[in-house]
Amino acid sequence: MVSTLHIERQAGALGAVVTGLDLSAPVDDAMLAELHRALLDHLVVCIRGQGAVTPEQHVAFARRWGPIEPHPYVEPVEGHPEMIRIYDPNPLTETWHADFSYAPHPPELSLLLARTVPPYGGDTAFANAYLAFEALSDGLKDTLRGLRAVHQGTALAMSRGLTLDDITAVHPVVTVHPETRREVLNVNGVYVKHLDGWTPEESAPLLDLLYTEVARMEHTYRHRWQPGDLLLWDNRCVQHRVVGDTGGQPRDLHRVTVGRIEIPGKG
Repeated sequence: MVSTLHIERQAGALGAVVTGLDLSAPVDDAMLAELHRALLDHLVVCIRGQGAVTPEQHVAFARRWGPIEPHPYVEPVEGHPEMIRIYDPNPLTETWHADFSYAPHPPELSLLLARTVPPYGGDTAFANAYLAFEALSDGLKDTLRGLRAVHQGTALAMSRGLTLDDITAVHPVVTVHPETRREVLNVNGVYVKHLDGWTPEESAPLLDLLYTEVARMEHTYRHRWQPGDLLLWDNRCVQHRVVGDTGGQPRDLHRVTVGRIEIPGKG
């Protein structure tokens, strides 16, 4: 089979744009495998021109990758329990983070479809957490491999009937990607409260240093949205944040999250 996909890298650290694909039509296993390879290579993949995709087709495409994991406490899009709406930037979404990192097993893939984007502003930035770890000194790497961090969801969870235990997990500061086997820096400024066994005050200097490493320009890619862009990112090795410069202009994106990638032929 000759591929009709065109994949164009967008930055040195991560990010690629894919054209030549219409997700309103069925995607066969070979094409899905090619997208999976692009995801592992580029970490963030934008499939351009998907404005005609319905919410049902968005969800169906996500299911091709594996079981969907609805957000445990953010209200879903009406009529679509698998999907949440991303709109106005706020202090949480403007901070570097990985989705659901407070879960015992954080999801592996996010699929975000741009429905309405402002004429300027509201870009989403992505950071390569492989590079953030690899740039550290050998001594610090060795220290971090022995540490764990406490991740906790937001207070909104309490209003949805969840307990603190429901939204708290302890994860290694350095994880190993299950497919690439590369080491990943696994702390973020939204959900990490402190290092396990350390006080917040003791943890802060080291965590701040690591967050600064994640945000280094050479580790990032800034995506300027077009209507109909469908972004896929590997939540196991990518952090993201919105750039909050919309000036109040309308911005509406829909996200579906896959708990575990289980596409045909994986592994």
